[in-house]
Amino acid sequence: MKQPIRIAMTAMAAAAATLLSGPAAAQISDDTVKIGVIVDKTGVYSANGGPGAVRAVELAVKDFGGTVNGKKIEVVSADYQNKVDIALSKAREWIDRDNMDMIIESTDSAASIAMQKLGAEKKRVMIFAGSATTALTNKECSPYGIHYVYDTYALATGTGRAVMKDGGDSWYFITADYAFGSSLERDTTRVIQEMNGKVLGTVKHPLSAPDFSSFLLQAQASKAKVIGLANAGKDTQNSVRQAAEFGIVSSGQKLATLLVFDTDIKGLGLKAAQGLLFTTGFYWDYNDETRKWSRRFYDVHKAMPTMIQAGMYSATMHYLKSIQATGTDNADAVMKKMKETEINDFFAKGGRIREDGRMIHDMYLAEAKKPGESKEEWDIMKIRHVIPRDEAFQPLSESTCPLVKK
Repeated sequence: MKQPIRIAMTAMAAAAATLLSGPAAAQISDDTVKIGVIVDKTGVYSANGGPGAVRAVELAVKDFGGTVNGKKIEVVSADYQNKVDIALSKAREWIDRDNMDMIIESTDSAASIAMQKLGAEKKRVMIFAGSATTALTNKECSPYGIHYVYDTYALATGTGRAVMKDGGDSWYFITADYAFGSSLERDTTRVIQEMNGKVLGTVKHPLSAPDFSSFLLQAQASKAKVIGLANAGKDTQNSVRQAAEFGIVSSGQKLATLLVFDTDIKGLGLKAAQGLLFTTGFYWDYNDETRKWSRRFYDVHKAMPTMIQAGMYSATMHYLKSIQATGTDNADAVMKKMKETEINDFFAKGGRIREDGRMIHDMYLAEAKKPGESKEEWDIMKIRHVIPRDEAFQPLSESTCPLVKK
């Protein structure tokens, strides 16, 4: 009489195991998908990411319907004040206290590297949309990290090559003194040397430098044909304005603005910005699809989107679609689905996330318009040419990411 009981118990155990590995495992933790957005809300990078980045994520959640698989989607945000320790402590608090499922950022490179390590430790999805260092997909790569919008390799490939082809074969760098600036200078130097150019010198400046005159005078004295600005946001705007005051461009030297956003061109005005060449991952007026989405974004933000803001919307939608498809917010399952699924939306066509975490997509070489070419307030640039995704980003053969099989 004991054998049938034993068989029944075995069958029950097998059924339980099936449930745990199937539908029961495919569930949403805490019955809520929680997304944390870490940005600079008031500082040097607040215009290119900032409150607009938060609104982009919120718009994605709204467009998705506010729920996924019947569970609420919750978005919270924080201002990291351009301080690595604040970014890291907030991310840790969100994960440990609030069981945050995904964190997306528009911060600086130093903060993103710290958060990448935390994501790997805690097994949580980390999406980097505003930081630029290629370390995120090289030695600091993580199975839970995605570098979505752009990086210093792509910026150097686009702008550096264009300036070199235009005869700018000697450079002097004015570089932001932290991980992003160093990475951008290093990647641009690689392009310059590959094309038989020379770097005559470099000077570092602190974040949010109040005065660039001494740095610009050193660059001017170098007699380099090109002054490379390896900085971003308000630092780039102030560099360009003060360069104009010193008559640097009018005296024959070129400015290579290696990271420029729509908001920078708008802030400078076309009279000062006209002719600047730069690389971007998105432009609102590129085609009908980008215009349609961007005008919706404008309705909630009262400014056209930067590539960071557009990218954060796209990345959030891709993340939510992967939860919907897998039925779970488990980081391993979601990351697997995100890497398996091609990205085709207004931001990217044929985009895909590689094993190193790099989302590859076409980039664009852009030029700031002359005042007379502009037809409306945000009609500020033109796309010179498309940089195909496989040319824009570092090839896997050069990667130092331990996740890449060679």
